[in-house]
Amino acid sequence: MISCTPKLKQNFIYALTFLTGLISVFGFSPFNVYIVPILTILLFLYLHQHSRTLFTSSILFGLGFFLGGVHWIFISLNIFGQMPTILAAFSTLLFCLFLSIFFLPLAWVSHRMSIIVLPALFTLVEWLRSFIFTGFPWLSYGYSQLPDSPLAGYFPITGVHGVTFLVFLSATLLFTIISNHRKSLKLISFFSLTLIWLGGHYFHKIEWTQPFKEPFSVSLIQGNITQDEKWDKALVNQSLKKYIELIERSSNSLIILPETSIPLLFQNLPSSFKKRLHDHARKVEGDVIIGAIEKTNDKYFNSAVSIGKNGEQRYQKFHLVPFGEFIPFKFFLKFIYQNWLNIPFSDLSKGPRFQEPFLHNGIRLAINICYEDVFGYEITKPLPDANILVNLSNDAWYGQSIASKQHLQIAQGRALETGRMMLRSTNTGATAIISPKGKVLDELQLFKEGVLNGYAQGYEGSTFYIRYGNYPIVILCGLLLIICFVKRKNSRF
Repeated sequence: MISCTPKLKQNFIYALTFLTGLISVFGFSPFNVYIVPILTILLFLYLHQHSRTLFTSSILFGLGFFLGGVHWIFISLNIFGQMPTILAAFSTLLFCLFLSIFFLPLAWVSHRMSIIVLPALFTLVEWLRSFIFTGFPWLSYGYSQLPDSPLAGYFPITGVHGVTFLVFLSATLLFTIISNHRKSLKLISFFSLTLIWLGGHYFHKIEWTQPFKEPFSVSLIQGNITQDEKWDKALVNQSLKKYIELIERSSNSLIILPETSIPLLFQNLPSSFKKRLHDHARKVEGDVIIGAIEKTNDKYFNSAVSIGKNGEQRYQKFHLVPFGEFIPFKFFLKFIYQNWLNIPFSDLSKGPRFQEPFLHNGIRLAINICYEDVFGYEITKPLPDANILVNLSNDAWYGQSIASKQHLQIAQGRALETGRMMLRSTNTGATAIISPKGKVLDELQLFKEGVLNGYAQGYEGSTFYIRYGNYPIVILCGLLLIICFVKRKNSRF
């Protein structure tokens, strides 16, 4: 009879922990099984009890989570950035390994007050991940509850990080109910869990904002130009022809094109193209918003430019993508960009931190470009003055992966947090109209050329999150940790 050695048993626990982290991704879009992250945290808590090294198991759980969730970074580096396969794979692994460090709070589950400590500490560290080194809040746990979980009802109050706290609290309460022998603690945990989920259902019914003015017609254009063709000089005229024909197919008052939809510097646009833009905007008595790279005073900006009835308006992207739109640690990494990567306009300049919303027939449009919509606290800056959120994106960098659906889910979170509609015009998808409740009202098929026609409604007023941002949940988590620390310290005497 063959028996497993302690080392083999431990390696099996580690492998299962990694797999549990990997499975957690099924809670997010495009799978949307919102109960999965809670169950995988629950399973992790059980496995953690049998782990010899808490540090290792926490890192492995995080590594599985991020490899499953953001493996598409390899596509952008290797296929479109032309980085050698081995180097691209190593860079992706290294990035996911770095992100897994933010899962170290999971090592605290051995503490007897982990029912509160773990949710509070993990939430604070996730919040830290949202801004440290310019921030990478992709796959924040709260997004897994969009759009159908009762916990999604807390988005207008706490934002995504508050929902992360409730996801982890739900898991620790469940773990207590299952594993603890004290009946009183089981009962309190069950009551708390029930209250949290019923509360979310109630809050989701609240109308945090009110309609402003009448609905208006809108067209969101999806050009579906692959990234390897986008900046091909031989195909510039073909791209311009495609977009002007799609624009002229619309009779709606607001027409929105994707990020960098125009494959030329804005200043170099042919006069014939500009004339057709102006003529069509005049015909529909509205505005056309295009995405383009602009050059100003020898600096390049990723911009959105509105042309039409309300004059020429512009927004310059403020929160740039590290490694994609600017080179961090330029002194050390310049060699890689010059020899191993081929990313056009990878050294852009930031636009102003605060920029006025666009005007469209009395409605104020808060513009954000691509990656900017993952930063909830930045999206609220033009609010509550702005009535609608508008996102121009290009997720073609990630090919036919799950990235575009994950990005759509993030945009749903921004709509729900702010009580505003979100209009998303993207190159290859997901182009969509999102309600203030975070529901996708209509959407174009991914990787298909088309025009999404619909209606948009402006909203006014403020959600709790617009007023106070992330401060309440951060302060709450900090206070909970201080209370637990003081209580633990006093219990030793």
